[in-house]
Parts: sequence; C-alpha cells; structure tokens
Amino acid sequence: MSESCNSRHFSWLVKSCFPQQQQRQQLNLHNPCPTSTAFLHPQTTISSLPEDLILECLSRVPHYSLPSISLVCRRWSHLLHSSAFYHLRRRRGHLHLTVFAVFVSDSGVHSSIHRLGHDDSWNTTSFLADDAVSAARCTFSHARLAAIDRKIFLIGRDAMIRCDTWTGTVTEAPAMLVPRNKFAASVVAGKIYVAGGAARAATVEEYDPETNTWRVVASAPRKRYGCIGASLDGVFYVIGGLKIGASGYGTSRAEANVYASSMDLYDVEAYGWLRSRVVPGGGCVVAACAAGGYVYVLASHAVELSFWRFNGCRSGGAFGEWCRMKSPPLPAQARVDSRVRFNCVGVGDQVVFIQVMGCIDDLLRRNGRSTRGLKEGLVLVYHSHTGEWCRGVHLPEGVRRAACVCVEC
Repeated sequence: MSESCNSRHFSWLVKSCFPQQQQRQQLNLHNPCPTSTAFLHPQTTISSLPEDLILECLSRVPHYSLPSISLVCRRWSHLLHSSAFYHLRRRRGHLHLTVFAVFVSDSGVHSSIHRLGHDDSWNTTSFLADDAVSAARCTFSHARLAAIDRKIFLIGRDAMIRCDTWTGTVTEAPAMLVPRNKFAASVVAGKIYVAGGAARAATVEEYDPETNTWRVVASAPRKRYGCIGASLDGVFYVIGGLKIGASGYGTSRAEANVYASSMDLYDVEAYGWLRSRVVPGGGCVVAACAAGGYVYVLASHAVELSFWRFNGCRSGGAFGEWCRMKSPPLPAQARVDSRVRFNCVGVGDQVVFIQVMGCIDDLLRRNGRSTRGLKEGLVLVYHSHTGEWCRGVHLPEGVRRAACVCVEC
C-alpha cells in the first residue's frame, strides 16, 4: 500500500473534486491572468487536497466501495478509521442498523447480512477469507458474537477473530484466558465481558480492544453452561443455562430451575454483583437481548413460550420490574422439541429481532407432521412501541446455528 494516492486511483472521485474543463474556460475568460491559468492546471493530484476535503469526498462513497478505497493508500485507510469519517457518514444518513448472522459450514465461516427495513433479502458472504483461519472453523461452531463500533468479534473456545464490517478486513485477536463452551458474552462500555462455560473456573473475563488483552475481573456466583449474555446501563447480565458439573444426580429439580430461569447481574464500574433476578414465569431461558432500556427474555415451558421484559434502567425507580409481553406467534409444532433453537438481538431501541434456528423440516418429518406454514430460519420482529410482532425476511437456506449481532454500518 502506498503512502499517498495519485490521480489514477478513483478517477471519478478525482474529477468530482476539480472544476470541469468548461468551468475552467469560463474562469479564464473572467480572469485571463497567466498565473490564474497556471493555478488551475489539472496536474494537481488528489493527495495535495486538505484532509477535511478528502473526508468530505470519501464520506459520500457507497458502502460497497469502502473495502476498495481502504486499499488505495495508507492515508485513505487512516481516514476511514477516524471518528470524523464515522460522524460524517452518520450525519449524511449513510449508516444503517445491520444484522449479521454468522454461521459455520463445511466450507468455512460465513455471514448473512440484512438491513432491517431497507433490504428485502439476506446477503450471504464469506466471513473468513484466510484459509489458515478457516481451518480452525471447528473452534467457532458454538462461538459468541460481540460488536464494538463497526467491528465484530467472533469468540470461539480457544480463538478469537476481529472483522471490520466496513472494509471486510479479518484479523486474529487473542483468545480468552480460560477455554469456554456455550458461554455468555456481551459488550459494556466498549469492552467485551464473558462468563460461564468453564468447568474449572468461575471467572469473568474482560477484553479491552485498546490494549488487545484479556484479564480476569471477577468470580461469578454460579458456574453456568449454555448461558446467554446481555448488557444494559453498565451491567453485564449472565442469563439462564445449566449448572456446570451437574449430571442430574445429586442436583435437586428446584436448583436446576434456578439456573435455567435466573440471571446474575455484574456491575462493571463497581466490580461487584447485584442481586440476582428470576424470571417470574420460570421455565428455561432460550434467548435474551437488551433493547431500548429493557432486557427481553424468551422462556420455554415445554409446550409454550413466554416473553418477558425486565427494566434495566438504574436511574429510575422501576429498575428490576418484570412485565410479561405478547408471546411470539410461532407455529405450534416449533414449541414442542428443544432441538429448535432461538436467537435474539436488539436492533435500535424499538425492535427486538427474533430468529428460530434448527432443522425444523427434518424434525417434523421424523415426527410425521406436516411442514406447511413452518420454515427453518423463520424471522420475527417485535416492535416495542406497538407491542406487536411481524414476520421478517427468512434466513437463507443452509444457515444453521447462527450467532447474531447488530452493527451500524
């Protein structure tokens, strides 16, 4: 990559930055001074433009061209990573809340991308272009996703990768200090927190993207497996899951229910745990996310689902209050078997994005039931202002066990 760019790169952008030939002729008629003509000579390169003018030009580039312009020169790549570029694109309305569904297949790790309210389909691309990283795809079969600004972190058992959603650049990042499976992960104040999924330790780890390092910050009150992470108002929520080390023998049913329908709250700033909370209706938490000042929890009761809202705003007096919401309108067949998986992600402060994951068609065929009206990769959208559900765009075929995250890009 060169240090500076020249007029051969993005000629259409260069031409838009300088007066056209007709405009130069008109300027020469009004100002025939030879020095003025020399000043407007078209040999000036785009690299001589001031930084604020280049930012203005680059901020108008469509999203699909960002990976290309980041390779033009180091100067442009540096500008694309600046906060000024981010704020300019947001001010011009070029940023949209985008859902990334990352999944693992036999050919590697991929992502399906969808802009809620803007796209009428999902765009599936390769998430890992590096063959060396793709060879470790088994590490990411049950990975968790976390988003910090424009970057997505795919956290596996003993590896982590970082993807820039604007440029498509994928790089390796340090792995967690403790190997984990089916753990809770979420972002609080620009840092990633993980808990659960480890039999030997009950530690809570923190990843700082500025220093690119992990560190242990606390010890969890419960060792959970298969738990879900969420964050809101400086609190890291570790929700649901099973008790690690319990095979069913010597563990009471009441204790198992406490793990499956409860959540532990870790105050990041105070480095302490708040009082644990229990979902009022009990059951087994199968999905959870934070959106619009609330933590939304989807619980399974074997034959039905319940949908709950937890007030997570600590500034008001309603912190900790539960409210039962309208359950998602799933077909009755999808509520019977635990092999049907759910995923939940908050999109903005108005919508909760729900996905139904699993081999539903195969499941119903084995049970001898009709698959009419039921589709694998069913997507439902919950509008918090109206309290109503609606159908979203179905996930593409072949998307299995996807982890989802929302990024503004």
